[in-house]
Amino acid sequence: MSGGDNEPSFGGTIGTTVADSTPWWPTESVGATDRRRNVLLVLLDDVGYADFGCYGSSIATPTIDRIAAEGIRATGFHTTAMCSTTRASLLTGRNHHAVGMGCLANFDSGFPGYRGKISDETPTLPEMLAPHGYRNYMIGKWHATRTTETGPTGPFDGWPLGRGFDRFYGFLDAETDQYSPELVRDNTHITAPGDHSTGYHLTADLADEAIRNITDHHATTPGAPWYLHLAPGACHAPHQAPRELIDHYTTTFEHGWDVERERRLARQIELGIVPAGTELPPRNIGVKAWDDHSSDEHRLFSRLAGAYAAMLHHFDQHLGRVIGALERTGQLDDTIVMVLSDNGASQEGGPLGFVNAMAPFNMVPEPVDEKLARLDDIGGPDTHSNFPHGWAMAANTPLRMYKQNTHGGGIRDPLIIRTPDTVATAAGELRHQFCHASDLAPTILELVGIDPPPLATEMTGVSFAGALADPGAATGKSTQYFEMFGHRGIWHDGWKAVAWHPTGQPFDDDRWELFDLTTDFNECNDLATSDPDRLAELVELWWSEARANLVLPLDDRFGERFAENAERFHGARRRYVFGAGMGHLPSDVAPDLRSRSYTITARIDPYESGVEGVLLSHGDATCGYSLFIRDGHLVHDLNIGGSHQVVSSTAPIADGATELVFRMQRSPGDGPFPHGVGTLLVDGAEVGRMETDQIFWLMISWSGLDIGLDRGTTVGDYDGSGRHVGPFAFTGSLVDVTVELEDDQDVDHDAAGSAELGRE
Repeated sequence: MSGGDNEPSFGGTIGTTVADSTPWWPTESVGATDRRRNVLLVLLDDVGYADFGCYGSSIATPTIDRIAAEGIRATGFHTTAMCSTTRASLLTGRNHHAVGMGCLANFDSGFPGYRGKISDETPTLPEMLAPHGYRNYMIGKWHATRTTETGPTGPFDGWPLGRGFDRFYGFLDAETDQYSPELVRDNTHITAPGDHSTGYHLTADLADEAIRNITDHHATTPGAPWYLHLAPGACHAPHQAPRELIDHYTTTFEHGWDVERERRLARQIELGIVPAGTELPPRNIGVKAWDDHSSDEHRLFSRLAGAYAAMLHHFDQHLGRVIGALERTGQLDDTIVMVLSDNGASQEGGPLGFVNAMAPFNMVPEPVDEKLARLDDIGGPDTHSNFPHGWAMAANTPLRMYKQNTHGGGIRDPLIIRTPDTVATAAGELRHQFCHASDLAPTILELVGIDPPPLATEMTGVSFAGALADPGAATGKSTQYFEMFGHRGIWHDGWKAVAWHPTGQPFDDDRWELFDLTTDFNECNDLATSDPDRLAELVELWWSEARANLVLPLDDRFGERFAENAERFHGARRRYVFGAGMGHLPSDVAPDLRSRSYTITARIDPYESGVEGVLLSHGDATCGYSLFIRDGHLVHDLNIGGSHQVVSSTAPIADGATELVFRMQRSPGDGPFPHGVGTLLVDGAEVGRMETDQIFWLMISWSGLDIGLDRGTTVGDYDGSGRHVGPFAFTGSLVDVTVELEDDQDVDHDAAGSAELGRE
């Protein structure tokens, strides 16, 4: 897309589905002779502009690079700065606020632009494809419906099968553990088919499922086209990957982020990704020079960067298997392939990164010496690793800022498109026009020869299909606004105005910058002072777009919105009864035990000597709690960020016992955090006691709740091996488990909101 739409020209090459019901627009019958093309859309998570090899990275991505060599790479593709929002925009061809996903799927603010769910009246891409004979498959991360609606009773109208997909295999929330994922098949929560001890990794599992979908389809309905949406967890935290790959990339990044930025920029200029003469901006706010860190910090940071790079390389390996399956079945030459990221690389690892972010999320410090002691654990099953924001800055080279922000580092991303036509006429070429996530749906529709249905004629996205064949073609798009957590931006005819917003500051006090992107690729030369009239026009245009797209009212609150959402969902409910046979509950619909008093009561048929196993568990090896019987004793494990506070009954449980209880009593502590007294009771008699200044403060876990077992990478180390292998299922007869909450909860909502934001 070069030279059009007032963008710079610089060269370079490289060597419940609607099908089940009557749609509200005309349908057609497509025969085998006029079969439309398949579409494989690969949507990575939190991958920066410079992270693919073909965009200048030192990370090996040969599969992605091959797709680029046979297709085009867009240098001016933009997203929405966050994952839920980009997904909503991509799936609908509209701006994300306009379809109700102004921010995250984790809360519903009540305002039309911020409902945390794609609006019912807006058709999605699979809903638009289905009437034309397409089968639609969703694999991986969804995160496009309210997380409080992800439980076993739904409602399911916002789940993939409720929005046009025929099959779904993946996870509904922002992230999941790669060794112990929160898996869903269609509309049912399921247990992963393995764990770390068996060699399981979610990336490989998703690739297996994608291959199954396309080979099943080819075997049974070869005359019908398909759309497959493959959205891995890579490279969202936790960064988890095979040890040998992490070892390799640890040494790759020992030179540090400053040198890595310089090397990536040089490669980008050589490849034509950025114009000659582009210079690196100063380091982002809060990022120190690599040489200003200690040698111990260098060791730690290199290892954390290695885990991130390994995760991307690992995904590329398995994407190669999917592409190989298309080749073996003769489908690749009839398939449009798109590879992109949903936003820029993430700043959420902070200045020092995390080995297990769940500890700091609960105000338990993770000093560098403790991180170094766990250096070899990074990327493994009992870690929740994230790299320092210096590495995120390098991943976004040469752009400023990160995911969440509306500067280039948050919203400018890689996009690769391979079609049978590009293989023949545009292989390895670059396209430099501005394009946006909302443009993908209309582009796909045009590429497969489908007119948007009547109700989708108001799509704000504009097809850039013509630019795939013609590098000088104008896309017809002249304006695009951006907003996330009060950060704002607008692009118009090659110019961009952008405002970085400090939380809590009046919006009128935000400072707007002005850039001419036709000569200033990475927003380094602020023209706000020299061209105030143009800036004023663009700011006014932003407000006009905001009013038209349901962006208002602006809301930069983190904690309050999360708190309001939780209170609205849970309401006055303080008692939860989980009967034997109950399935899995996601964290967002489980009891909220944070910073409060509570009681867990398990009723069992009369206890007999030798009975053992988990009564209730919530979480995984990185954080959570578990009540269980082991060696005849009642035990509770309060796992705060991997720090196990275990209390065991002083004597074995007597035969005939039927009521097993753990009670936590919260009280103010001597310091800034609450104090907790935990008590074990058997048939009303106290049998164990603990005191702690570490109780759940901001988060319990991203992994959910089960009764009668602990699935995946377990909360407790039940066999003492250190491997956290489950399920350690209860061998007796469990009647039910009741959780009762007291009204003394006192959560720091701002801090909790920041912790929640770290999962997005």
